[in-house]
Amino acid sequence: MKISKTNPWWWIPTLYFAEGLPYFIVNNISVIMFNNMGMSKGDMAMYTSLLYLPWVIKPLWSPFVDLIRTKRWWVVTMQVLMSVAFALVAFTLPHPSGEVIASGTVPVSLFTLTLVLFWITAFASATHDIAADGFYMLALHPSDQSLFVGIRSTFYRLSSIFGQGVLVVIAGLLETRIGDIPRAWSLTLLVCAVLFSATTLWHIFRLPHPASDVRRSDAGGDAVYIFKEFGRTFVTFFRKKGVLVALLFMLLYRLPEAFLVKMMNPFLLDGRELGGLGLSTEAVGLVYGTVGVAALTIGGILGGIAASKWGLRKSLWPMALALTLPCLSFVFLAMFQPSDVWVISSCVALDQFGYGFGFTAYMLYLIYFSDGEFKTAHYSLCTAFMALSMMIPGMVAGYVQEMLGYTDFFIFVMVCCLVTVLVTLLLKVDPEYGKKK
Repeated sequence: MKISKTNPWWWIPTLYFAEGLPYFIVNNISVIMFNNMGMSKGDMAMYTSLLYLPWVIKPLWSPFVDLIRTKRWWVVTMQVLMSVAFALVAFTLPHPSGEVIASGTVPVSLFTLTLVLFWITAFASATHDIAADGFYMLALHPSDQSLFVGIRSTFYRLSSIFGQGVLVVIAGLLETRIGDIPRAWSLTLLVCAVLFSATTLWHIFRLPHPASDVRRSDAGGDAVYIFKEFGRTFVTFFRKKGVLVALLFMLLYRLPEAFLVKMMNPFLLDGRELGGLGLSTEAVGLVYGTVGVAALTIGGILGGIAASKWGLRKSLWPMALALTLPCLSFVFLAMFQPSDVWVISSCVALDQFGYGFGFTAYMLYLIYFSDGEFKTAHYSLCTAFMALSMMIPGMVAGYVQEMLGYTDFFIFVMVCCLVTVLVTLLLKVDPEYGKKK
């Protein structure tokens, strides 16, 4: 296999920054934007959760990425499409009046075009994920793949901090400076569109052209055979031993966090008279988008170290408890509504650290269950169920919160922790799996 001679430092950092940014804008920033622009909690949670769907079903069209065009073509084309979509969102964002926004009853129909453009971005981003990961393996020698795996993860995390932290802070500062929430978000998304367009232009000229990056059909791949194998992956996946317990674990292990994370930012933003903490948008960008993401990353790193020492089986219970117990911090915040930003930041950091630590066992189990003849395809299906586990609870989280209020909602989240305990109890794994030899 001929490997590109282009220095990987020229394109890997920007490629994985570009992979992460649309995901966080579509799935996280949209929550804050729609909340600040007066959409009801139930509608906001429902429609932003539906934006997860492309990541749920992306295994269904991944064969087309192999069959049609090259990985490089898909990467660049999807980036162009996302750049245009971001610009269109910026220029077409509705402008409800301040009184209507304050009422919290802005109809979803007003945001129809915005949601359609976010859907286009979501499908383009999910397709970009497929192509970028394939391109990474084609353009790098196996030894370099190992070397740069940490680099790509780092820049993906940086895109999270930029998307959930920096962009939210910019939006908050603009909201305060110009006193016009819709215009502030339009300008923020315009900044994002310009940045993403510049990244796309860089990739048009800087992404390498590996000789092995060809259409599957050009390389002698038979479409009928490819789809036949694609069908086999589904059949063999659902015939795996213990598949029912595995699916329950994949769908329910993160249930409390799936509810909590959807309503976390609205809770931080809503006024104290509504049961929230009344933070400014820029403060949320710092508390959740920066401190929270940093704690999540540290928790993930320490989780990986612990899992390699203990193995998956011994890691399950400590990590399940780390995922669930810190949710109590939001019961505390909702009951006492502290105004000290350091107290709030500490509670958010505790929850996100626990989530990062506990999520390690979940990811390790997906790898464990995927092992076998169709390891890559089965892992892709596992990640689809992973996305579904966040999408379904998120769709109803807003309606549950509207019915219960914030304090009882977070108590409800703690009750959901019992589901995590139950599915963890059902798992049976090899005691030696995951231990560093």
